[in-house]
Amino acid sequence: MRYEAEPASSMRSAAHALFATQYPPYEQLSRRIAYSFPMRFVLGFDGGGTKTECVLMDESRRILARSRSGPSNPTRIGLEAAFRALQEAAEQALTASGVPAAEIAAIQGGIAGMGVPELNSGLAGKLKHAFPNAAVVLDTDLSVALAATQELPSLVVIAGTGSAAIGRRSPGRFAREGGLGPLLGDPGSAYDIGRKAAVLGLRHFPSREDSPLGREILRAFHCNWQELQNQIRANAESVLPKIFPIVTKAANQGDRSAQAILGSAAEELFQLAAGVIQSLELQQQPFFLAKVGGVFGRSRFFDDPFDAFVAKIAPNVRIGPLPHPIAEFAALTAVESLNARVKNAG
Repeated sequence: MRYEAEPASSMRSAAHALFATQYPPYEQLSRRIAYSFPMRFVLGFDGGGTKTECVLMDESRRILARSRSGPSNPTRIGLEAAFRALQEAAEQALTASGVPAAEIAAIQGGIAGMGVPELNSGLAGKLKHAFPNAAVVLDTDLSVALAATQELPSLVVIAGTGSAAIGRRSPGRFAREGGLGPLLGDPGSAYDIGRKAAVLGLRHFPSREDSPLGREILRAFHCNWQELQNQIRANAESVLPKIFPIVTKAANQGDRSAQAILGSAAEELFQLAAGVIQSLELQQQPFFLAKVGGVFGRSRFFDDPFDAFVAKIAPNVRIGPLPHPIAEFAALTAVESLNARVKNAG
């Protein structure tokens, strides 16, 4: 049997007819334009003292992959280690989606520690070297989180490995509290809660007293109090935040000492929020407060007191999570930067 190729003009006509039946007229032009240009991709990062989250997104705002790696706060772990964490998270996302690094057109991220100009430029430079076709913009996690509220006025309280609060009443009126690091502050953070629990256990150690919370801590670290004390002295930042989930678990199971630790930490974190609220004179104003970070959402013995403290001084507050997680919002902002470049070029 003999086969003959269909004329090219006939094939094009059939394709056009099929296209017209599948898509309404208002979509046809945009899809033809999309077919004329290669798809561009962006990366969004959320980097902190415990973990780094990455979102890979195409320019149509479709999320292709999410990934996670270790800490990337350069003030805590150094520039090289921070870059490796970002690179690892990016490589995981790219591998999962099959997107080559050369096709990343923009990178934006909210990274703890980016308030130091030398660290910001150094980390951005390393990312630019790894992704030579990408425009790289990094900012602090606080600043990106505040932008992610997409409201005025608004306030963000971050409680993760560290803690801080930032607010904005108008485009030019900001206030900030905290973010000083573990040596000078970070109340209500995982580090702070872990420290409080360790101190409580060590107080009982000389008299050979023990508690259910103390036993759980020692069981988790497979050591005694003297050995745990040595570990904390050697590297407190790698030990104390890991005690936090032990405290929340104990509190949720009825441990009174754990509940007291969380309640105290919630009140101290509230003081950061209160400072921002008072500086911006929001006590009687409706505003949105976003709770961000891994300390929130783990125990009602922390979240409920914090919410109650805030509502007492600001009865018109609306408390909730960010509309988009920081890494996702950073990726969306990166997509917008691509569109802005096209408009400016036009």
